[in-house]
Amino acid sequence: MLSKFKKQILIAAVCSVASLAHAQAWPSKTITIVVPFPPGGTTDVLARAVSTKLSANLGQTVIVENKPGAGATLGAAQVAKSNADGYTLLMGAVHHTIATSVYKGLTYSFEKDFAPITTVALVPNVLVVNAKSPYNSVKDLVAAGKATPDKLAYGSNGNGTAQHMIGTQFQIVSGAQILHVPYKGSAPLTTDLLGGQVDMSFDTVTPVLPFIKEGKLKPLAVTTAKRSSALPNVPTLQEAGVPGVAIGTWFGLLAPAATPKPVVQKLNAAVTQALKDPELAKRLGDVSRLEELAAEVETAERELAHGQAQLAQLDARVNLYRQYQAKLRERDPEGFAQAVQRMAQPTLAWIMSRTRG
Repeated sequence: MLSKFKKQILIAAVCSVASLAHAQAWPSKTITIVVPFPPGGTTDVLARAVSTKLSANLGQTVIVENKPGAGATLGAAQVAKSNADGYTLLMGAVHHTIATSVYKGLTYSFEKDFAPITTVALVPNVLVVNAKSPYNSVKDLVAAGKATPDKLAYGSNGNGTAQHMIGTQFQIVSGAQILHVPYKGSAPLTTDLLGGQVDMSFDTVTPVLPFIKEGKLKPLAVTTAKRSSALPNVPTLQEAGVPGVAIGTWFGLLAPAATPKPVVQKLNAAVTQALKDPELAKRLGDVSRLEELAAEVETAERELAHGQAQLAQLDARVNLYRQYQAKLRERDPEGFAQAVQRMAQPTLAWIMSRTRG
């Protein structure tokens, strides 16, 4: 009889051979990239751009399926539960690292249930307002957000997304009080922004850039540490007087965690080859700074590694801040402004300590 140790070696060998055989036969059918947002946003644009080149590189059809809702968690859950065979992939983003602090009933773990294939892009977010808005600078917005608390509203792609976190940080650092309106994605958000239903957004540059060029939206600042090559004349939030907010949105392709490593390696090679294609690079030129990606991905990952706890803490701070302000108004309306100023310094120090690498 075989010893237990020999049996384990035999099983491992059989699994290894089976995995290698699967990888050699893969892909033998259509591959699906799930986008957890509606069509039209950055995630969707990137997925469709990559899918075309990926299909050519792999010699197999690659389609995009939109599964929006619940801050990108519905689409992620679908992929996490799918067969780990390399035929169902997720175009993920920073949102997934934050979602667990917002959605307590998730049926998957982003850290345990996904295998990263490769980073696709790092895209700057941009603070924009309607072209008809009376606000022409970040300073104007902050002043209005302080003078009339919760009268202004900003839209995001949903609770727990990068836009939500940026909006929360913006309020903490600037002291402005702005309502958060979550949407299912960039397309419905941009529609309402153009229609005047919301005052501003911190969306990625992709869905708003065409309207900026058409003069329908005004860009006031980008949220990354450096200016965007797509909007070189638009200042950073730091330059505009709001320090401590330096976040972009990374996007990457992921597979279910148990996907055979040879398949993941094939996908990595095929996507990397696609991203080097001059036509695709030109197409993505206004969307992402691919030439700076390698240098900035490490920084982005470091900034966002603590995003889950950070968002929850930021929201808690905002709520406590507002409760305290309400009490001060009731007790001493005249001393309210002085008290707010006293609170600003420790609050700013707190957020700055948590945005350093």
